[in-house]
Amino acid sequence: MDVEELRQRLEFEKQSLPLSAKLLSQCQIDFDKVDLAIEWLNQSPQHHIVTLSDPEYPTLLKQISDPPPVLFIKGQLETLLLPSIGMVGSRNASMGGLNMANLLAAELVELGFSITSGMAAGIDGAAHKAALGNNGVTIAVLGTGVDCIYPKRHSNLYHQIQQQGCVISEFWPQIGPYSGNFPKRNRIISGLSLGTIVVEATRKSGSLISARLAMEQNREVFAVPGSVIGGYNQGCHDLLKNGAKLVECATDVVEELSTMTSYHLEDVANRHHIEDNTTSLPFSALLASVGYETTSVDSVVEHSGKSIDLVLVEMLELELQGQVAQVPGGYVRLERR
Repeated sequence: MDVEELRQRLEFEKQSLPLSAKLLSQCQIDFDKVDLAIEWLNQSPQHHIVTLSDPEYPTLLKQISDPPPVLFIKGQLETLLLPSIGMVGSRNASMGGLNMANLLAAELVELGFSITSGMAAGIDGAAHKAALGNNGVTIAVLGTGVDCIYPKRHSNLYHQIQQQGCVISEFWPQIGPYSGNFPKRNRIISGLSLGTIVVEATRKSGSLISARLAMEQNREVFAVPGSVIGGYNQGCHDLLKNGAKLVECATDVVEELSTMTSYHLEDVANRHHIEDNTTSLPFSALLASVGYETTSVDSVVEHSGKSIDLVLVEMLELELQGQVAQVPGGYVRLERR
């Protein structure tokens, strides 16, 4: 990709988006920075620039009302294909909150989800570290340019994430940590995720912005309850009072997501480059447990020999791939054309 090609692509993206004032404000492209972006892109094969017209652009993120027209990505681009759960919370988290973030992230990556968060201090950092420590995938959405490490204490974490996931920003390289950018990046955290978990939050916590945006994006919102003393969990309790799903373990998340029907994305199969030979697919053994007639979850569990928690997560992934559909009484296998 040369300078002129990128310039033309960005201009096309700008003209093709809905002409709302809010969206236009996201699309003010400074073409003087194009040379800098190309230079950054060519520095490493792990550097990527993805625009809305690219097939690599995350499908869930494209569905929000104001998707970023350009994403700068460092790391493993293909990890964006995994179903993801957002996890956010207090920067000044308690030991209990950090332990809960660690536990939930570990359980979720074991079940096949990636963890998306903002690489901030506190709950964000704990979630990323737990995902990495359990050989899972994690995605960090930055409120700076993708080459800027903030906070500096997370320098090692920043580099580790790129080995098992990726870091993402809508901001051009060399953009620093301006306070107004962090609320904007929260819509990307929730937009990339099937649901967002708030682990620990006061009523003034910035993580509640992510929860509100997830609701506006018609995504699931989860909250972890905690002590009523001190107000450290009051933000989570307010979310629970307003309909958020109470979470004590990963099973609570899986059960809620297993009933969803709004994320059965028709183009996910193409993005996964799925072929007719199902032996090359993830969870091919599980797929073999589902018939073309209604197959109950109990039957799938018995035939596959897997735990019900793992079956529900992997069935969700097969739904996203267009391999099966959820119907009353269980699942049916879909005929591939």
